[in-house]
Amino acid sequence: MSRFRLFLAGVAVFLVSVAIACAGGSGQEAPQPALVRLPPGARAGQWVLFGHIRSLERKSGRFEMRFDPAWLLNGVAAQRAAVEDKAISPGDPVPNDGQYTVDEGHRLLTFVVAAKAPVTVLEGGLSRTRITVSELALRGFGDGFGFWIRVGEKCLVLSLDQQYQP
Repeated sequence: MSRFRLFLAGVAVFLVSVAIACAGGSGQEAPQPALVRLPPGARAGQWVLFGHIRSLERKSGRFEMRFDPAWLLNGVAAQRAAVEDKAISPGDPVPNDGQYTVDEGHRLLTFVVAAKAPVTVLEGGLSRTRITVSELALRGFGDGFGFWIRVGEKCLVLSLDQQYQP
């Protein structure tokens, strides 16, 4: 077996073990790889947040967004948080495909959004569509749907990706 194939086999074993660990290693099924949606990657000096857009307005030639950060959990973290919040009973499965959102304080943070930032929204189920920031401001943000935002220097939002939540 070539070194490259051994490397790929090692990566596959690692990914399966991570999926099992995230499922709690308790016999729960690991998430199906085709259904797992990860936030966009962030380069050094950037960061990614999940939360809800509360407003997006053009002000003084730029877009300002009010954003309510949250944690989108799955696996053991989702299970324990849902039990602690009394959303489910101990031992019950977490609804919504095992996703649970913790939104502690509802404190709104203000970010400037780059006018050319790519925006991906969900349409007609799971179909992803690319739109502009201007279109997002006109359309609205989808009631209850969260967004992943990638933030760069000076807290400038570089991209917005809507997250499917069952």
